[in-house]
Amino acid sequence: MFQQSIDGCLESAIGQQGLTPSTYASWLDSIGPHVETLKDDYRKSRLALLRIADDEQDIADAEAALAKLSEGAKTLVFFGTGGSSLGGETFAQLAGWNIAGVSLPGQRNRPRTRFYANLDGGTLQAVLDSLDLATTRFIVTSKSGGTAETLAQAIAALTAVKAAGLEVQIPKMFLGITEPDKPGKANGLRTLFSTFSIPLLEHHTGIGGRFSCLTNVGLIPAIARGFDARAIRAGAKSVINALLAAKSAADFAPAVGAATAVALSKEKGIRTLVMMPYADRLGRFSAWFVQLWAESLGKGGEGTTPIGALGPLDQHSQLQLFMDGPHDHYLTILRVASEGVGPRIDPELARIAGADMIGGRTIGDIVSAQSHALPEALGRAGRPVRTIDVAKLDEKTIGALLMHFMIETILAGYLLGLDPFDQPGVELAKVLTKERLAKGA
Repeated sequence: MFQQSIDGCLESAIGQQGLTPSTYASWLDSIGPHVETLKDDYRKSRLALLRIADDEQDIADAEAALAKLSEGAKTLVFFGTGGSSLGGETFAQLAGWNIAGVSLPGQRNRPRTRFYANLDGGTLQAVLDSLDLATTRFIVTSKSGGTAETLAQAIAALTAVKAAGLEVQIPKMFLGITEPDKPGKANGLRTLFSTFSIPLLEHHTGIGGRFSCLTNVGLIPAIARGFDARAIRAGAKSVINALLAAKSAADFAPAVGAATAVALSKEKGIRTLVMMPYADRLGRFSAWFVQLWAESLGKGGEGTTPIGALGPLDQHSQLQLFMDGPHDHYLTILRVASEGVGPRIDPELARIAGADMIGGRTIGDIVSAQSHALPEALGRAGRPVRTIDVAKLDEKTIGALLMHFMIETILAGYLLGLDPFDQPGVELAKVLTKERLAKGA
């Protein structure tokens, strides 16, 4: 479904800023045992992420819950922050959300989707004041049930619904996603929603936050936009199949990507990773990747800084830094086949505008030329660049891309001697926030 090339990261392509054959081979050898560990994790069902693509019952449960919630609905509002939102936003944007004038067939008959992942008092007040609450439905996600931002949003929405005289309708207007009840463990969202008899779907206990995009957390928004959740899982499964079939790390694309990123960091001083897709529909994918990489690997003094970019836009806003700034940037250029796509440029008007070279070309032709010229330019400037070419952007492809980058990140963590699944810095900030609020009460 896509083809990865790290040729632009090698000494033979970019000179001294690239990896030598022996150095690259050494890092691939180092990551090999970790690939074997993942295989064993799959066979012994030790890592739930690797098995999620085999599940189907949770999809059926999500479809049923969403269908019931959507009765009489014109707008679906998603509350959740970080990994509880970015995966869903990635799917929704692939289906046209947040791109004006773009939608898939049949979406106009579906409820509109809105995501409020960032807590902002002014925004939330304006939203609740402007919504037709009677035709609005709220989907609230918090794995622990204790995320202060999400609880605040949920309580504000419940208060607004009650003030509108709709309290009796609350069980039909809200849906929660949180962990199952655990004796002795508080879960504010579960307790709150149970008080109002609001239905709850179980958040996967073994897959959290930034890795939850392939669970009901990410798939409910995908289903809401008309996507086939089973096809998404099938795409993810193709990466697992490739893992199991790989005879060496060199045969497994996520291992190649992880080894290259870590090697460039350790051997060449690369400190910044840029994710730059050439498609509007992958803008939120970049944001999802930024959280995945930053939160998984930025700990114990390790990690590199991820930056989300979007081509061709950021060729005109960030490229100067990437091309001519410090030699510490590594770019991933994600290209989607676009030749022949979009309006065709009138040759006469192009001539008048002094742009004969685009006359007779489609917009997609121009984007394709840019996305191929950029890696060449970066190479000439001695900047490491990876390319990923996508033939068709659909459910299977996005499922495969998400699984690829989650495994790549996990392997990079293992190679750095880190636990890629925790986030101690984030947890500390949560504790201190609650302490400040308590002191001010």
